[in-house]
Amino acid sequence: MELSVVIPCFNAAEHIGAQLAALGGQQFDGSWEVVVADNGSSDGTIEVARRYQPVLPNLHVVDASDRRGSAHARNAGAHFASGDCLVFVDADDQVGANYVANISAALTGHAFVASRFEIDKLNPRLICAKLRNPQSTGLQKIGYPPYLSHAGGSGLGIRRAIHHQVGGFDESLPRLQDTDYCFRVQKLGVKLHFAADAVVHVRYNSKPVALFRQARLWAEYNELMYQRYGGGAPMAHPW
Repeated sequence: MELSVVIPCFNAAEHIGAQLAALGGQQFDGSWEVVVADNGSSDGTIEVARRYQPVLPNLHVVDASDRRGSAHARNAGAHFASGDCLVFVDADDQVGANYVANISAALTGHAFVASRFEIDKLNPRLICAKLRNPQSTGLQKIGYPPYLSHAGGSGLGIRRAIHHQVGGFDESLPRLQDTDYCFRVQKLGVKLHFAADAVVHVRYNSKPVALFRQARLWAEYNELMYQRYGGGAPMAHPW
């Protein structure tokens, strides 16, 4: 198997069908599979996922309910997967046209890649106007030591051997597992490449309270990333 698309999910029945339909419409000559790693859903997510078996013959649903968290679900899906390359996408997003072929091509020349984000398709116009797209033209980069690039977890692609070498996603982190993962892979000497042709349509939470809580937690866990990787260097912007 050349490529495994891993989808961690928890109570994603409302949106996972659209993601699987987008994957079912892909044109790719290589061998590939889709692994849905369910983190203990109780809303019919598994039943919805299995409806797409006719259009995705290599669709597998994996029980990842023994530990709560998206990091664990990603790791469980990667452990089950048989592809030489792993691609992680979220259940509430949608991959773009020719996504599998484009991300596979990027992984042919690079060991670790990030997709391009697009936000207009799945979000209300007001949300798009108020919230920026941090990954529309290139990688994200932290403004504190060690000044490494990073990317959102939805759309990350990596060669399987490197994923296992780095130990997968840190399951102790409830937030910024993707940032931590990007840092650890790059510290192995593996560069993160921006795959501009591999587009993921990203869905934002439209509730203001949820957006505020998310931003506050990102700030809190960025402080933890600084403590882990900053090497004691002073931060340029203490706030």
